[in-house]
Amino acid sequence: MSTATSDGKGRRSTLREEQKRATRAKLVESARELFATQGYAAVTVDDIAAAVGCSRATFYLHFPSKLEILRVISAEKMAPSALAFYQDLDRVLDSRSRTEFTAWVNRAIDWFDEHKQMLPAWDEAVALEPDFRETSREGILALPNAMTQYLASWPEERQDEARLRVGLLVAQLERFFTRWALQGTIDVTREQAAEVLTDIWFPALSAPLDT
Repeated sequence: MSTATSDGKGRRSTLREEQKRATRAKLVESARELFATQGYAAVTVDDIAAAVGCSRATFYLHFPSKLEILRVISAEKMAPSALAFYQDLDRVLDSRSRTEFTAWVNRAIDWFDEHKQMLPAWDEAVALEPDFRETSREGILALPNAMTQYLASWPEERQDEARLRVGLLVAQLERFFTRWALQGTIDVTREQAAEVLTDIWFPALSAPLDT
């Protein structure tokens, strides 16, 4: 009898956990869609909760703030693919192939195109939320740190410079894509852009010659 009761409680507990996970996933996806279409500042906790069909209280059971749900979107949806992308750049630079680098730039454009709807919301959050600036900074710092072969090819005393070069590449790619694809203020073909970006960054990221 006690075993059956225990099993019943266990099933109910498991069902509740599954429901909580499902609600959390719906909140994250709804927030992502709202941020992508309306930006960060315009979206409220009430908007996110209403999109899922739950209350503010339910939202706060899962997330302490709107900012925290954006952090989760970043950590679960964007950061892992960005990290893998720069690990791939590590491989490309190790090949010392200009052609491979140009192909990587084209893949970078594809990556930004995939995430382009979130970029304005991300920029808004960085401007409005001091705490999110630190999240953004940590995310950018993680990219060169994932490029172990690249860093190993630079002298110890120039490691900060090596990381800075990758950080500047990240910034230029983002600003180029924003002005080219989102704002339309740069008039250039994708092929031209990839070639010029390669001209700039392939030598800039090459390891210094041994002296």
